[in-house]
This record gives sequence, C-alpha cells and structure tokens, in this order.
Amino acid sequence: KMAEKQEEPSNTQNGEPDNAEEGEEKKKKVKREDLPPFEIVTGERLPAIFFKFQFRNVEYSSGRNKTFLCYVLETQGRESVTSRGYLEDEHAAAHAEMAFFNTILPKCESSLRYNVTWFVSSSPCVTCADRITETLKKNKNLRLTIMVGRLFMWEEPEMQAALKNMKSAGCKLRIMKPQDFEYVWQNFVEQEEGEEAKAFVPWEDIQENFHYYEEKLAEIL
Repeated sequence: KMAEKQEEPSNTQNGEPDNAEEGEEKKKKVKREDLPPFEIVTGERLPAIFFKFQFRNVEYSSGRNKTFLCYVLETQGRESVTSRGYLEDEHAAAHAEMAFFNTILPKCESSLRYNVTWFVSSSPCVTCADRITETLKKNKNLRLTIMVGRLFMWEEPEMQAALKNMKSAGCKLRIMKPQDFEYVWQNFVEQEEGEEAKAFVPWEDIQENFHYYEEKLAEIL
C-alpha cells in the first residue's frame, strides 16, 4: 500500500478515499505525471481556493477560463452504485464536460440506467453542449442534470441554440442556488486539517447573481 502511495503525485488529494471501492477507482485513473501538460486533472476533492474563485457566480468572470466539474454518478442495475469526484480542465485541451464522457462514462451499458448530476462552475461552450445533446439522444438510459454557477457567453445566438438543444434532448439545466454551492463545498472541497466542519461562507452577491442568471436562463429556454 505504501509503495503504491509513493507513486502518486506528491500533492495527492486529502489522504485515503472514503471506501475501498473508491480507492480501486483511483488507482485505475491515470496518474498525473503520465498526462501531457494541460490535461484533465481528476481528484477526490478540489482545493478550497479554486472553489472560491472558479465557482463564484459573478457576471464578469475574467481569469476564470477553466471549468471545474463536480459529478455524482449513480448507476442503477441490480444494485445502485454511486461514485463522485471532480474534473477540471485547461482550455488548451479537452474541456471537463468532454472529459467526463471520455473518461468517467465512456459508454453506457444498455441494461443499466445512469443518473448524472454535474455541478459546474459555468455552463458548457457550444461544442460541449452539442456533444452533451448527441450523447443524450444516443443513450436514452442516461439522465443528466447540470447545475451551473454562471452562464457562459449566453448572449450569443449560437450558444442559446445549443442550450435549447440540450434541453430538448432531456438535459436539465439549472443555476446553482446558494444551497447548491454549499453542497459542493461540503462534498467536493478539501477542508483544511483541523477545520473539519468549516461552514460555507456565501459571498456577498451570491443571491442576486443567482436570480440574475436564473432569469437569463428562463428567457433562453
């Protein structure tokens, strides 16, 4: 066990996974040093500083050119299996939404049902939205709910059309409420040592921004 631990990059996410299954999962995931630069990073929990910056639902999101995607994947067969984790991307390579379908859920077995919830810092770009639409049309046994912190380039007609297509393919698109940010904080963000129950502190304009984006999304869809 120790030897395996050593091979992992030194900044491994906080310690042991919750259960053995996740531990196995983690070993199967590509080790970071084998990846080319700007590749997808997956982990157990994301650093709090990333969360506070990237997920902030501000209107002008300069510098926030990465997508952080936290997922809960429930696979229903004879028994249900739930897995969770997060992906982040660098915009030089695959986006996190694509990476989810390439690495976490590369194929849907027709005998199973998949309920997927994403909590994403911003809504998908046109290319990712199209890919999501295609994937949902192809796999009727896949249900996808996307909770987004902010809308990406929502004024663009092309973007609006792509979001509408996602909706008609069955994707539920929602703007994250303060409670959703809190859920991500509790379930996907690293807590500092000794700060076990550090509460989520909402930023000042979290509620107004949520309403702002919710109105925009309602107009688009």
